[in-house]
Amino acid sequence: MRIAVVCYPSYGGSGVVASELGKAMAARGHQVHFVSYELPFRLRGYQHAIIFHQVEVPTYPLFKYPPYVLALTNKLVELARYGCLDIIHAHYAIPHAVSSYLAKQLVPEVVTITTLHGTDITLVGSDPSFSEIISFAINRSDGVTAVSRSLRAETYRRFTVHRPIRVIPNFVDLQAYRRRPNPELRRCFAPGGEKIVIHVSNFRPVKRVLAVVEIVAQIREYLPVRLLLVGDGPDVPAARRRTRELGLEEAVLFVGRQDDLVPLLSVADLFLLPSAQESFGLAALEAMACGVPVVASRVGGLPEVVDEHSGRLHEVEDLEGMARSAVQIMSEQGVWEDYSEGARRRAEQFDAQRLVDAYEEFYREILASRRGA
Repeated sequence: MRIAVVCYPSYGGSGVVASELGKAMAARGHQVHFVSYELPFRLRGYQHAIIFHQVEVPTYPLFKYPPYVLALTNKLVELARYGCLDIIHAHYAIPHAVSSYLAKQLVPEVVTITTLHGTDITLVGSDPSFSEIISFAINRSDGVTAVSRSLRAETYRRFTVHRPIRVIPNFVDLQAYRRRPNPELRRCFAPGGEKIVIHVSNFRPVKRVLAVVEIVAQIREYLPVRLLLVGDGPDVPAARRRTRELGLEEAVLFVGRQDDLVPLLSVADLFLLPSAQESFGLAALEAMACGVPVVASRVGGLPEVVDEHSGRLHEVEDLEGMARSAVQIMSEQGVWEDYSEGARRRAEQFDAQRLVDAYEEFYREILASRRGA
């Protein structure tokens, strides 16, 4: 198959899943074309059967806002007309599913698939300015998937969608994501033998990084811990301020964006994710694959990922409960080991090989249905 993967190149779950799915499809012998305004961050290095196509957006003085939707559409049409495409797989409804629909109007033989990832429905999609076009783009896609049952239900609740949505969960490469102990690195972060709590995100308000800092302050009343904050985004300055206000400068380490998370996850004792909303919780799944128990909010798709053996979930505002659970998990080595082993076992339910199989089967199913129509 010849597949165009349309995604955002920046850090975030949708870009990660799109990149990993495309790489897996290329490894299976399919030709994969990534289409975006920048090279996706998970595509570093050459891989056979993967081609990146950069979308160049005109900057004429006439345009107050660059017309990215049209530029992306034109790039997809070019690829399709040169015989490079069987499928356009749009990750994220806005604007990728819209551009895919427009491209199909010019090249009707191409098949369009849309994967809904979360904030395209729960955040961007909640803006009335986009509701009609999101509904239209979803309904006109040849196939639609969502990354969790929760997100599928939320899509039907928020939008006028009258077509089936297949749930294919996010996945993790269990060979790449596994615990690799590194005592020397651990001593660098916790020279006094402290426990290590980690949070990985794009530091947007929905991730509630300030709540992470507050929870760690409460944990430290009972247990010596250090916090690794991994990533970057708009809430970093506020998190730094709150860290100073709580006198935690020595206990909180801002390590910025990291392409390789496994070394950091491998020295962590707990993953903290008190988000206001999570359509799935890919960062939590990657932590679990590395044997890191999770304490998180009971929102969105997280209950579909974190079970009672891999961590604990609490209501969004229950910061005290999250701190209490963190202390209980980390205080006794035997308890921690049970949760760590449970986290890895649970992550094995989201093995990349099995779920890439599901996507490949879905591609073939939609292609067959379109060609038989």
